[in-house]
Amino acid sequence: MTEQDFLKSLESYGQRHILDHYRSLTSHQRSIFLDNSRDLDLRLVFKLHRQFTSADNSRRAAADISPPAVVCIPRTPGEHDDALRAHSTGESLLKRQKVAVLIVAGGQGSRLGFDGPKGTFPLSPIRRKTLFQLFAEQVRGLSARYGVTIPLLIMTSGDNHEETMRFFQKNRHFGLAPASVYFFSQGVLPALSPDGRLILEDKVHFYTSPNGHGGSLKALSDSGLLARLTRAGYEELFYCQVDNPLVRIADPVFLGHHSLAGSQASTKVVRRRSVEEKVGVYLNIKGRQAIIEYSDLDEDHMKALDDKGEILYWAGNTAIHVFSLPFIGDLNSDGFALPYHLARKSAYVVSSDWEPASIDVWKFETFVFDAIPLAERACCMEVAREEEFAPVKNKEGPDSPDTARQALMDLHRAWLQKAGVEVPPDAKVEISPLFALTPEEAAEKLKTRKVVASPEIYIE
Repeated sequence: MTEQDFLKSLESYGQRHILDHYRSLTSHQRSIFLDNSRDLDLRLVFKLHRQFTSADNSRRAAADISPPAVVCIPRTPGEHDDALRAHSTGESLLKRQKVAVLIVAGGQGSRLGFDGPKGTFPLSPIRRKTLFQLFAEQVRGLSARYGVTIPLLIMTSGDNHEETMRFFQKNRHFGLAPASVYFFSQGVLPALSPDGRLILEDKVHFYTSPNGHGGSLKALSDSGLLARLTRAGYEELFYCQVDNPLVRIADPVFLGHHSLAGSQASTKVVRRRSVEEKVGVYLNIKGRQAIIEYSDLDEDHMKALDDKGEILYWAGNTAIHVFSLPFIGDLNSDGFALPYHLARKSAYVVSSDWEPASIDVWKFETFVFDAIPLAERACCMEVAREEEFAPVKNKEGPDSPDTARQALMDLHRAWLQKAGVEVPPDAKVEISPLFALTPEEAAEKLKTRKVVASPEIYIE
């Protein structure tokens, strides 16, 4: 984009205030401003503003919503046989080096009162391993178990990209081969005022925001990593977000159900705790599987009960997915297929006299789960919340570091007890992913290892 193209674009979108500002800058400042703006899609952001200005943004009507088909936690002999078959299929994918792992980690730890990328937050109960270390050690353990190299992809943001890479380098990639760890940054879009004006962050930057976790699938393609993985023979992408330490990375059973169903987009769900729980809901819309955010689904369906008095739409989104790589390619083959959503926020930016001020802004973002209804086939699998879902969202209270640490300890205590190990009631417990990834693996290894009861039990 030349300077003339940039100015013509601003003129066509009625951004007179930015034109006046640009002309007030020095030649050097103009050059920086232009460089910082080259990759911003102004056409898209103003198209979205027009779209949402005229749209009805009320909660989704529920006339054509119905409960989805879900692979539930096995209870019958037949269901256990299905799970064993899925496990075998998933292990085959791993052994044949068909699976890569993506961790979405663009956020900062500010909501936790932590200064740094969220993935660098110390979380484990005894060793205070960071979220990144817990995930990296799972990938390392899986790679060793199956004798393969499982690529680990980390999607960052402009705010934490360099710091995240330095963190991995400082920690020697937690034992992973550096060449198997890839970092790429998600895209951003300019935010707008409600009346459609571009906003300045400072004299040479527009105020921008990340394009949502759905942008991970776009950035994967834009970065060239999608093509690279495909050329190397990988077929499936395990996806999770960095804030859930209970994620079972590349779970073979999940991979297997995904493969056996011929699915292009698969999801793990948990049973909603209550009709008030703020979690996306997995359901059918017009015969296609989909996830609707709790804020977008009408209250009648959020609170609907079945004839037994139980939650009708019980499948809560965990943000754990498997996507086929060819499907991700299809989503990027003609522009980017995922729809954008409007987020109305308050932002602290500079005002016209360069003093900080809080203003209302419109941000535009994509949701990764919007890929599900675009898939020819999708798969949904239920897992136990206490085993796989303990997100870290808040500094205190529910979904906080304390609740996640307790969930990790409860999980590992259950593993030890299942293996016949006596654990003092108040003991802290932590099992390294390098020792075991499942309760079955822990039980087998503990047959030849004595665990001494103590206030802190760490096994590696």
